[in-house]
Formats: sequence, structure tokens, C-alpha cells
Amino acid sequence: MFNGVTLKGLEVFEALAATGSVALASERTGLSQPAVSQQMRNLETALKVDLVDHGRRPMQLTPAGRSFLQRTQVVLGQLRLAQNELTVMDLTHLETLNLGMIDDFDNDLTPRLVTILAESLSKCRFKLVSAPSHEISAALVARRLHMAVAASAGDPLDGVTEFPLVRDPYILVIPRGAGGAEAALKTLPILRHDRDQLIGRQVEAHLARQRLDWPARFEIGPHLSLMALVARGVGWTITTPLGYMRAARFHPEIEAHPVPFEPFSRRISLFAGADWAEQVPRDVARTMRLLLQETVIDPALAQLPWMKDDLRLLDG
Repeated sequence: MFNGVTLKGLEVFEALAATGSVALASERTGLSQPAVSQQMRNLETALKVDLVDHGRRPMQLTPAGRSFLQRTQVVLGQLRLAQNELTVMDLTHLETLNLGMIDDFDNDLTPRLVTILAESLSKCRFKLVSAPSHEISAALVARRLHMAVAASAGDPLDGVTEFPLVRDPYILVIPRGAGGAEAALKTLPILRHDRDQLIGRQVEAHLARQRLDWPARFEIGPHLSLMALVARGVGWTITTPLGYMRAARFHPEIEAHPVPFEPFSRRISLFAGADWAEQVPRDVARTMRLLLQETVIDPALAQLPWMKDDLRLLDG
């Protein structure tokens, strides 16, 4: 690669940044520990800067290392996605595919996925449905959809196999300039999700477990309408990083914070009818994870670095 910066060096740096340990980076990359150390020395020599504080345990990134990590993740994400498109997504044998997608992904991820699928579905009748998670789950159980990406309700669906994709923690969103989370909760009303939707039921169940109750004045279905009301200073709400990133147009007027009570999260998964060949949903799930990392997780962590340990991909 450029000026002595190699792909393997970038992969080692990413693994070391994630684990803080040469031993764990060795396990993740499949290289010996001396090889990991040598790759890091070569990379830092090529860049003429220290990326890692080698004297600390676990190792910590330097300011230059934190900046370079963001670029590294973008580059590696693009390369992995390109490799996945070329070698994994062989769906030419399918004759029909009905796919459901959670509407949180309408802005960017769904168009990217559909473009990738369309190039592989050369002989296939393809139908895409975008809807809230509870509608997608009902369509899966009724066998109107073959596969779908949606929030998990936690309980297995009859005749459906689940492939976990991402942990999506709940966060607090308040109007910018409200004086912080504590002041917003004391002076402004809660803007609730529609309780017929899965996200609304999950939030209300958690608040009930925490014995937290606020007057029910607003209950809003469309997520962007909810974010618009927060931006106008009408109230505050609880959403997730996926929902927050979808509302990018309102970011100048809103602030995201950790929830000021016991943290909780939802799981976004790919679901497939159990009668489908398992390799097809596994291939689609692999592509979804790469797209999630590139289009949602990396941009979200750049804005909200305090979510680093909570917003993450799931193996499945």
C-alpha cells in the first residue's frame, strides 16, 4: 500500500485498538505475537508517529492513533464490503425473495443493501417491504416474507430462525440548550413512542421496571415526527443510535445523552423462514453487518464516542 502502510498493518492496528493487548490482537488476526508487534512497529515507522502508548497496559491509543483509527475503520470497512459483494453474495439461484426491512434504515442502509442484492438476483422476482418491526414480525410468521431485518422481541418466532446483527442501546434525546439531561427531564414532558409499536412497548416496559412514570401527554408514531418535536423544544424522548442517526437533519437542534437510569438496549436481527437454506440468510446477515458498521456504527461513534462499548455488532 502507500508509503509502507500495508493492509495487514491496518488490520493489526484495528485489532490492537479494540483489545489493548498484543496477545488478544494475535488471536483476532491469526498472527503470532512477535508478528503483531512487528506490524505495529512497521506501521508507526511508515507514518512517523506513535499510534499506541506501548508503556500502558492495556495499551491506549495516542491522540494521533484515535484520529487514524477512524480512517482505518473506513478503509477496512470498504474493502471488506467489496470482498463480500464479490465472493459471498451469490444469489443467482433464487427465483423469488420477499424481504422486509425495519424503517430505521430507509435513509442509507436499505438502498445500499438493495443495490447489492439486485446485482445478485439476476433471475429472481424481488419484493422489498419497509415497515416497523412489529409489522415485519407478523408478516414473517404469516410467511408473506422470506427474510427480514427488524428489532427482536426477545421470544422465538414460530418457524423463524434469528441471526443477530447489532446491539442498539437506548439513549436520551433532549432539545439542544435545555440545560442538560437532568434539567430537561424536570422541566419538559416525555414524548412517547406509539405503544402499538415494538419500540414503544420495550421503552414502556423498562420504565415500569425502573418505577419511572411521567404524565402521558404525547404519543407519536412516526420517528422523524418525534425527533422534530424534540428539535422544537416540545419535550424529550428515548430512542436508539439507529433512530438518532436517521434524524440527521435535526442534529443541530438536539442532544443525545446516556439514559439517567439503568441502561437497556434492543437487538436488531435478520430473521428467515426456517424452511430457507441457511447459507442464504447467513450471507445476507454478513453483508448487513458490514453495512451497519460503515453506515451506522462508525458515524454514530464519531459523534457519540461514549457509546463505544454499547453500540456494537453481534456474532450470529
